[in-house]
Amino acid sequence: MLFLISPAKSLDYESPVPADLPHTLPVFKKQPLELIEVLREKSPQQLSQLMSISDKLAVLNVGRYEAFSPQFTTKNSRQAVLAFNGDVYEGLDAASLKPKELDWAQGHVVILSGLYGALRPLDLLQPYRLEMGTRLENAKGSNLYQFWGTQIADYLNERSGEQPEAERIVVNLASQEYFKSVDLKALKAPVVECAFEDFKGGKYKIISFHAKRARGLMVRWAVQHKAKKVADLRKFDLEGYALAEQASTPHKLVFRRKLED
Repeated sequence: MLFLISPAKSLDYESPVPADLPHTLPVFKKQPLELIEVLREKSPQQLSQLMSISDKLAVLNVGRYEAFSPQFTTKNSRQAVLAFNGDVYEGLDAASLKPKELDWAQGHVVILSGLYGALRPLDLLQPYRLEMGTRLENAKGSNLYQFWGTQIADYLNERSGEQPEAERIVVNLASQEYFKSVDLKALKAPVVECAFEDFKGGKYKIISFHAKRARGLMVRWAVQHKAKKVADLRKFDLEGYALAEQASTPHKLVFRRKLED
């Protein structure tokens, strides 16, 4: 199984990283450099408008693009799963995973990215800001979906092909913005989506903050239980969630919880 998650806008390059933590290089090497060259042509004002970010953030990212290097080192980058800092990654809490668990995650978790395309948890990441939905004109089209084309799906097919046939399943835990970067016509593996709902206002609904954290929790659960089949995922039970049988289908597992008021 391959578990897809989104990146986070916030980054953490301050927290200490264990000196003996292994690292790998990003899967796509030329493509990020092509996009960086396009981004380097933008002024802070243009970036601010393009990405709908503050002037301060625009200036920060202009500096990031200028500093971006073809050479990835532990001085200019860190492992992606520790660099991203958002709700999903708080749920995943990769820093507390054991070495063998991180090794399993490396083989089963894929982080989708506007700049990097697809990342494994231990791939080195240089700081950047580029949401997948950004309408960035490039040599292949007017946005990043056109830039990546079938490349991400092709990569997932390659990764799935390394697993036993019964385990060639893509579990979508990414946002719609990022999952759209996977060309479903090119993707050979079946997709299973997981949704997380909380009871509020007399009914179950998706609450963004809780749902994002739950996606990370699901990845953590899968890593610790070495999930191989959809049937395994149905047992997910962290932080009060449980499978809602009647609301689920073979291609969509819905987990619900009812928190105390």
